[in-house]
Amino acid sequence: MSDTTGGHPLQRLVLKVHSRCDLACDHCYVYEHADKSWKTRPVVIGEETVRQVARRFADYARTHQLPSVSVILHGGEPLLAGPARLRSVCAEFSSALAGISELDLRIHTNGVRLSRRHLDVFKEFDVMVSVSLDGDKAANDRHRLDRRDRSSYDRVLRAVGLLRTPEYRHLFGGLLCTVDVLNDPVVVHDALTSLSPTRIDYLLPHSTWDTPPPRGSSPSLTPYADWLLAVFDRWTEQGRTVRVRTFDSVLSTLRGGPSLTEAMGLAPSDLAVVETDGTFEQADWLKTAYEGAPATGYNVYDHDFEQFAGHHGVQARQRGLLGLSETCRSCPVVESCGGGLYGHRYSSERDFDNPSVFCADLRALVEGIAERITERALSPAVLGPGPLRSAQETLDFDLLIYANARLAGHPDWDAVWQAAVRLDADEDTARHLNRVLAHPYVRVSLRQADPADTMAARFASAAVAAAVHAGAPLRLVWHQSDRHLHLPTLGTLTLPAPGRVEATVTGRGVLDVRTAEGTRSVTGDQPTDAWRPLTSVWVGDAEQLLIDDADPLRALFASAVTAPLSPHALAAFREQLLLACKLRAEQGSEGAGDPNALRVGAVTPLVAGSGVQLDTEGLGGLGVAVDFEPAALVRELPRLGRRARLAALRATTDLHVPGNRAGRLFTEAVDGLGDAAYWGPGTPQGSRSLARSGQALAALTGLPDRDLTESGQVLAAELRDEWAAWAQRA
Repeated sequence: MSDTTGGHPLQRLVLKVHSRCDLACDHCYVYEHADKSWKTRPVVIGEETVRQVARRFADYARTHQLPSVSVILHGGEPLLAGPARLRSVCAEFSSALAGISELDLRIHTNGVRLSRRHLDVFKEFDVMVSVSLDGDKAANDRHRLDRRDRSSYDRVLRAVGLLRTPEYRHLFGGLLCTVDVLNDPVVVHDALTSLSPTRIDYLLPHSTWDTPPPRGSSPSLTPYADWLLAVFDRWTEQGRTVRVRTFDSVLSTLRGGPSLTEAMGLAPSDLAVVETDGTFEQADWLKTAYEGAPATGYNVYDHDFEQFAGHHGVQARQRGLLGLSETCRSCPVVESCGGGLYGHRYSSERDFDNPSVFCADLRALVEGIAERITERALSPAVLGPGPLRSAQETLDFDLLIYANARLAGHPDWDAVWQAAVRLDADEDTARHLNRVLAHPYVRVSLRQADPADTMAARFASAAVAAAVHAGAPLRLVWHQSDRHLHLPTLGTLTLPAPGRVEATVTGRGVLDVRTAEGTRSVTGDQPTDAWRPLTSVWVGDAEQLLIDDADPLRALFASAVTAPLSPHALAAFREQLLLACKLRAEQGSEGAGDPNALRVGAVTPLVAGSGVQLDTEGLGGLGVAVDFEPAALVRELPRLGRRARLAALRATTDLHVPGNRAGRLFTEAVDGLGDAAYWGPGTPQGSRSLARSGQALAALTGLPDRDLTESGQVLAAELRDEWAAWAQRA
């Protein structure tokens, strides 16, 4: 459902449960910067305020059909609210959102007062705990002292030690570290990684153009970039076994993926803040700008989240490129940097119409990472469809390994991982596992950082599907959060109720799923009242084209997907698709070795009038409108095939230094050739498309040699040869 405000739906709520703190950190944006509104807030959030916030947020989630939401308990120091009050807050939100959205509860704490009583509450409600720690003792005590000027370090280590015990390990959400360039970056990083966090967030100190950040004694113009790049090098040297959100985000955006943090990238803000008195605020790091900067004038008693989402300040942080200063819009790294954190752009002279006060550092960081990660050697993926498919399979499993590094220790996930390892160990079953992992909507799961329960359930169903295809015995148990158990590439089994499920594969195409209410069986592709199998279309003698109208993660297209089709509508869609396959064969379809032939992992029905589209993530999904014409589909295939290949190459190999101009030029060259193939040689549209492609290829040729890798040079030469062939035909 689209947002009625015209913006991006809100999915994260920061709830201030206590407005005071037991530390006196001198870099704190709540107490040490321009805004002093904390002095007027109630110390502890009231029970009626919590109920009202939970009701309002649940109503908003229901209206916008949000599959999941996050609630982050915050302060001040939220542990000061006490275990009983925190339990009441968790219970209220769990009850309000039950059956509406999956609830991801989190808490950000300094850890000083963390106890087993707190952790027992968090264990009951699966609350992920992130702890603030600035490195080793010397680094941490530079700023994070208590109100008697005493070190907090040993008390925080005690808290982290509790989180690392087997009983609570699954609740350890990571560490939050504010960067101080006076601290040794490698010593800080080693101190943090020695505590085995699942994730580290390195945070730039909150600053504005009026109150710029401390630069230390370094003569460098980019001390924060230098500091973070030293950490990046150490992180890489260690094998990147811990997730670092800033680095993960830059790596993602450099490869054309989404931003993973509001501090960098162009992703729209999806955050709301509610203070202890029930007032709505924008992101509270805006307190660094000026007195009252985060205020909205709204509160949860007189206003709802829909009204808050329409506030001009919230909308300003959802405008992407249009919301940035002219300097930022023309910057080559804007897709990764995104102008930095909104609050860091403030000046009293130009308000927020500035680049970040960390502008030079952010650009140096992005460019430094881009140079470090560029693989300049020739990749076989660029040489043909077979090597490209192998490179995609390698990437799929690498991402699965990366997920395991993050989720290891969660009982359900550990069982899934062991099942995947067993399936991969045998050549025959590995083939079926690769097939399921290559499904576009499984691939998108690999690229997400969902909670452990969600990931375990998703990949348990994928492992079961692979075992069914292979006829390999397998038994897995996991928590299924809804009644519809979707097995990727196979179909959907409707359960009596959500809860613990035990899936047992007993033979090829035979599956038993047991719940507390009984057992349901799946045998092959025969539908029952509970089992709805997916259907396929044969393409040639050996290739099947899967029609997937049911996967819960299939909404990856610019247009809306349909609900699962009725048997009659599905039969009609399948018949039209079969006609398109026959027409393609009659016209002389591309050979198996044609690198630009479209290779589809799944065809997903889209609402009428949507035409034909590739999935927006470039994962192998093809969206086709339910009212499509077979001839129109066939005509689109050469154009879509070129785009799909370029997306696959970008995911698996480096064609150029990430983030530079060559990326846009490759897109223009490929799109121009695809459009020329669509319109045909000699047509006015085809000639214009060919001219556009030629201009892009000429610009690619004129780039400095260092901008392109060997793979990029091979692809550019191939595109020039293809352009020359088209030019002769025209």
